[in-house]
Amino acid sequence: MQKFNYYAKDAEGNSKKGVVEAVDRPSAAGILKERNLVLISIESKSEGLLTAVKKRIFTRIGLNDLVNFTRQLSTMISAGLVITDAFTILRTQTENPNMAVLVDSLQRDIEGGSSFSAALKKYPGVFDPVYIALVRSGETAGILDKILARLADNLESRREFVSKVKGAMIYPIIIIGGMFLVGLIMMIFVIPKLLDLYREFEATLPLPTIILMSLSKFLTKFWWLALILMTALFLGGKKFAKTDIGRLKLDSLFFAVPIIGKLRKSMILTEFTRTLGLLISGGVLVVDALNVTVGAMGSAIYQKAVLVATRDVEKGSTLAISLAKSEVFPPLLPQMVSVGEETGKLDEVLLKISSYFQQEAEVAVRNLTSAVEPIIMVILGLGVGFLIIAVIMPIYNLTSQF
Repeated sequence: MQKFNYYAKDAEGNSKKGVVEAVDRPSAAGILKERNLVLISIESKSEGLLTAVKKRIFTRIGLNDLVNFTRQLSTMISAGLVITDAFTILRTQTENPNMAVLVDSLQRDIEGGSSFSAALKKYPGVFDPVYIALVRSGETAGILDKILARLADNLESRREFVSKVKGAMIYPIIIIGGMFLVGLIMMIFVIPKLLDLYREFEATLPLPTIILMSLSKFLTKFWWLALILMTALFLGGKKFAKTDIGRLKLDSLFFAVPIIGKLRKSMILTEFTRTLGLLISGGVLVVDALNVTVGAMGSAIYQKAVLVATRDVEKGSTLAISLAKSEVFPPLLPQMVSVGEETGKLDEVLLKISSYFQQEAEVAVRNLTSAVEPIIMVILGLGVGFLIIAVIMPIYNLTSQF
């Protein structure tokens, strides 16, 4: 939710100035129009950095908000409520102020004559192309409540899976972050004092100690340069990752990593088959469903493969044959898709395959969790061993001299 400074005139021509809260500028203009004000100018009101960060972290619209919104809206429409009345109830019940403003904006758009799917298009950051396409098909077929129920099930399944993956990543991230922080503190505050002691006694320094001393000097004297280099590396990598070549290179790199590569492939295949099956079950044509799915995929390699398959299907090829031409899809997928096309139950088959790939991904998550602990212990042991050699060996040389 943002604040906008506005300057407008009322029906009598009097000037009006003030502040209005809305999700975005068009929503703010809509609120002022409902107040019978003629808008002259509207500008975003700048906020303090701390306030902006708090709003970004604590009041953004997340997956939980979207799941609750979809599930509750489906239940209300199934119960016979008009969609605008359902929005009124949802707006009063939601605890997230951003979600309340979003629901209010959707309600105004629909009351103004817009369709539900058209209103959703104004918020691509919240509703992805798959969500919008399914809502559009539900409106066309008159089964919006059933489509929303399927969407809610899909979002809940995705939420549970994402939470499992995040849970598996928390432990290694905390350990690695702690190791980095402790190492940085030692390099800046502890090591320099020990090195001064070694110089005072003119101790013979082994190679590990010399390396440690050089690194410590660099961090204490040129910390600003290290910060600049890290920032430049991060921004450069982020920019490179947005290019087509960068996306392909990063995908290839991730897929080549043991366990992590298999996990990523399983996650992508899970989302691909689930999304495609959900769209087809909602009445979307296969070609249209493929086009929507391509935009929702998070892998450049798989996105390219699906685009090629889509072009083949548009030319009259079956989906199974089109997928079989690509090496990125496992043989099981085109085989099962062929069965689905022959039996006329392609959507059901795709959803079943999605469950299979999700189980594979969960196994990969468990394997990753099991492998992370010994890997971290080995890295930690190597780091501690290096520090012991670099710090203790000069002390041993000093004591041997006496």
